[in-house]
Amino acid sequence: MSIYSLVQSARIKGSSGEPIPNLSKTLQKKGVDFNRGDFSLVVAGPGTGKSLFAMNLALAGSLPVMYWSADSNAATQLSRATAILTGDNIKEVKKSLREGDFGEYERVLGDRWWIRLNYEAMPTPDDMEADLEIYYEIFGCYPHLCIVDNITNVDTGGAGDAESFTFGLEGMCEYLNDMARQTEAHVMALHHVIGEHSDGLKPIPLSGVKGKIHRVPALVLTIHREPDEEGMNKVLNISPVKVRDGDFVDPSGQTFVSMELDGNSLKLKDVEDTVVSFR
Repeated sequence: MSIYSLVQSARIKGSSGEPIPNLSKTLQKKGVDFNRGDFSLVVAGPGTGKSLFAMNLALAGSLPVMYWSADSNAATQLSRATAILTGDNIKEVKKSLREGDFGEYERVLGDRWWIRLNYEAMPTPDDMEADLEIYYEIFGCYPHLCIVDNITNVDTGGAGDAESFTFGLEGMCEYLNDMARQTEAHVMALHHVIGEHSDGLKPIPLSGVKGKIHRVPALVLTIHREPDEEGMNKVLNISPVKVRDGDFVDPSGQTFVSMELDGNSLKLKDVEDTVVSFR
């Protein structure tokens, strides 16, 4: 254990506090940055688009990424990433993958060699630590962004009841927060909502986080959706319900930034720098 003066703290802070590339200029204007050394939660109902948000963020810049994709298999994530990177229709990408005609995409995917994924359905903390050490051994650095999709898929040894389940999630948040400190990565975990918000059609407050595990993260974003006439997600509305170091925060979720989801390429983009508030 070491102790530091304020001057020494400035010298040993490393890359902590440096933001990684942001998907949304509008989120940035609201003081939302994904800083290295911080732990965040992205919370939404099933099928709302939190995994698409995470993948778009992972591909937003040329940065080292470790993605634990416990909730989605390799075919799903490969198709999504390919569509986002190329702009090609996701249906055509999936067809090429099924038919074994994926060679045309290999160059584009090869250019993102620093993005690594683990598809274990229930990785343990030991598995995750081993992955990080392997990453460091290969690249000589730790990832700048680590994504855990979803936090409930991490095997913490089992929970017999609701209280121990919540306690386990709190402990996992502490663990991921420490991971962010030790590796100087931004560590983002995806998580679920309580039942009344599971349809994802209305703003989700901080109190809607399942298990109420919002004490540890420096940043908590909730996402609700606006479907089109066919019921497909058209717009993702992102509410900054906790921003530890920001000037703005609205725990009600009623203030949100809108991002348009391209149903063909799965790319996200700001909707005309729009911020909506019902407060």
